[in-house]
Formats: sequence, C-alpha cells, structure tokens
Amino acid sequence: MVSGQHPAVRFLGKMGFLLVVFVIIVYTVFPFYWTLNASLLPEKDVFTTPLKYAPMPVNGGSYQKVMQNDAFLLALRNSAIVAGATTLIALMFGSLAACALGRYKMRGRTVVLMVILAMTMFPQISVLGAVHTIISKLGLYNSLGGLVLSYMLFVLPFTVWVLTNFFKSLPRELEESAYVDGATPVQTFFRILLPLSIPGLATTGILAFIAAWNEYLFALALTITDNARTVPVVIANFSGEGLHETPWGQIMAASVVVTLPLVVLVLIFQRKIIAGMTAGAVKG
Repeated sequence: MVSGQHPAVRFLGKMGFLLVVFVIIVYTVFPFYWTLNASLLPEKDVFTTPLKYAPMPVNGGSYQKVMQNDAFLLALRNSAIVAGATTLIALMFGSLAACALGRYKMRGRTVVLMVILAMTMFPQISVLGAVHTIISKLGLYNSLGGLVLSYMLFVLPFTVWVLTNFFKSLPRELEESAYVDGATPVQTFFRILLPLSIPGLATTGILAFIAAWNEYLFALALTITDNARTVPVVIANFSGEGLHETPWGQIMAASVVVTLPLVVLVLIFQRKIIAGMTAGAVKG
C-alpha cells in the first residue's frame, strides 16, 4: 500500500519522478533554447570553443539580415497562405466526412475508416512521383494552388480520422431533439453539431496547420522559384561553401521567426486544444 510506505521511500519516489520530468523538459526545450541562443550571437561566435550558453552581448544582426531578405519574407507570406488555405479546406470537407462516418451507420464504414487511416501511413516520398505528375498535368506546378492541393493528401485523411472520433462522442440526444423540432440533417449539422465540435476543430486545425507550415518535401519538389517557395525550402537554401561559410546565425534567426506564429496560435487556442484533446475521454 502506498499509504504504508516509509517517508524516505515516498521522498525518493517523488524526487525520482521530478528528476524524470526535469530530464524530459530539458530534452524537449533545449533545442529551441540553443536555436534562440545561436540566433542572438554574432555569426563568428556560433561555433566558438568553449561554447557560449548565453548570448552575451546580445546581437540582433542575424534577425536584421533575415527580415531584410525578400525571399524569406515572400516565403513567410506563401507559407501563411498555403497552410491557412489547406487547414480551412481540410476542416470544411473533413468535418462533413467525419460527421457522416461518426454518427451514421452505413455499409462499408469501417473499410472507409481503415482506408483513411492507411493513407496517413504512406511516406510522402512513395507518392511524390504521382503527385508531381498530377500537379504538372493540372498546370499547377510552381504555384501555391498546387501546394495546397498536394498538402491535402496528408492533411485531409488526418483531419477526417481525428474528427470522426470527436463527432462520435457527441450526445445523440441533441441531434434527436433537433430532428423532433423539424430540423433537417444539414441544419442539425451546422446549428447543433458544428458549434459543439469547436474544441475538436481547434485541436485538429492547429495540428493540420503545423503539418502544412512545416512541410518540406512537396514544397521542394513542386516549386522552382521564390514566388511559390515556402519557408522550409527558403531556409534550407541559406547555405555557403562550407560549415563556417554557412550563415548559421541567419538560419537560427529564421527558424525562431518561423516558430513564433505556431507558439502564438497554441497559446491563443490552448483552452480549446485541451478541451478537444480530452473530449470523448469520458462518456456518460
């Protein structure tokens, strides 16, 4: 029994738990700390020995150079447009499909769900050739529209799969009451089910946006000019002749700038994200 344990044993157990939590926090936070630290150092001090664990003195030259880089600023705009459009389209169609799969009994429903799940398991490189051919045939190569269409390949199945379980957990009594009052299935979806699913939509939308924002392989293969390139591709092009010629300070600064919108989104929607993640965990 836990209550019968010796105080020293309980103390050691608590300290062990705190140690594990500390190690996990350091392991997950340290890469971002190191990126932020390197971005505030002069370019010549990024790889100095001994390593500087604090940017003293603080140097904002890397951020200044990055924010004066027209290709980077254009890529920020492209990433915002592509990730935003991909998320909105995926939520719009994904919520409709998820509602049907989660709340209506139909023949082949399980097969459809398994196919959707299987689509999320394919590595992107395995379908890159086919996607490139389709996008080229449609005349969407090197365009933002082509990126949005290609991103739907992995964002939409994920959205449908996550939202299906959320819609399934909503009380059926509300839906039945709407039908009794004369509402159609479409009216019930938009007026009853969709407002109740906002926490799930927020959670899924944030995850879909992050996936589209950080996507690199399709953006690299389906674009050729800065007019359509997204942030990950442009940052990868910050390169020099060798290790010490590569502008690591600018790369780190650009990485921080790119990460900040995701951090802000998570902070803004954190309550709805938590609600969406815990929804359906307990069913009455």
